[in-house]
Amino acid sequence: QVQLVESGGGLVQAGGSLRLSCAASGRTFSGYMMGWFRQAPGKEREFVGRISWSGGITRYADSVQGRFTISRDNAKNTMYLQMNSLKPEDTAVYYCAADVTVVFGKYNAETWGQGTQVTVSS
Repeated sequence: QVQLVESGGGLVQAGGSLRLSCAASGRTFSGYMMGWFRQAPGKEREFVGRISWSGGITRYADSVQGRFTISRDNAKNTMYLQMNSLKPEDTAVYYCAADVTVVFGKYNAETWGQGTQVTVSS
């Protein structure tokens, strides 16, 4: 099983940018479809985006499309989430996930990181 550790969260003003990193260890990182999810206070965890094992295919939630970009470096066992034009509603704990699947339009994952807090002030 792969282990995941997120970093890069913090406090940023609306309109600003942050880049989150997800470092993986354990089983071969390159074999997994990876993704990012987030959970705001009082809300369910929601899908943000995912990236194929090669990095060639990405999918995003409508709420972040055009503002967020996921990438991965399999040689470094690391995935990234570049977040631009941040909004207060992006405030949440962001989770890195491995072995992302989608069933009947609902995304889920087999393995999760511990999460990193992102707070966007207005």
